[in-house]
Amino acid sequence: MGILCDTQIRELVDIEPFADTMKRPGRISFGVSSYGYDLRVGTVFKIFTNVSSTGSMTVVDPKKFDDDAFITVDTAETGFDHVIIPPNSFALAETVEYVGMPRDLLAVCVGKSTYARCGIIVNVTPIEPEWRGKITLEISNTTPLPAKIYANEGIAQLIFLKGDRVCATSYADKSGKYQDQAGLTLPRVD
Repeated sequence: MGILCDTQIRELVDIEPFADTMKRPGRISFGVSSYGYDLRVGTVFKIFTNVSSTGSMTVVDPKKFDDDAFITVDTAETGFDHVIIPPNSFALAETVEYVGMPRDLLAVCVGKSTYARCGIIVNVTPIEPEWRGKITLEISNTTPLPAKIYANEGIAQLIFLKGDRVCATSYADKSGKYQDQAGLTLPRVD
């Protein structure tokens, strides 16, 4: 098992749009890095809240996911370049980038240090061999203060691990339930 470097990422992983690393003054960095790829968060956010239209508290249940658990904000429609995540809350979002994994690679996603130093944690499950789509991100505000998340800027880094041999069963082989997701995808249990 080994970690891919920047030239291998460009050659082996399908990332669209692909961005080179460059200085972008006033923006949180994104694009290929020495041993990973910094993803951007898109414009659509589902921000979790305790307020429901019925006035009762909503319970987050992955088997019976309730749309009353969140509000949807699209920064492209609001004209803002960011969203605010309430204290001790979280949001789901999608990446700008589409990622297509080859059969012999697995990716682990970790949050960028710029956000981590502000108490913002980004969680993503491993991106399995032959998985394709836009990645759904979970962004947690662990602070007692509102947190600002900037759309279309860096949020997390993918680190690619190359197996010594091709996997026996890929995500595509299993017809995984999140295969080819076009964007922010809510939890499902099949």
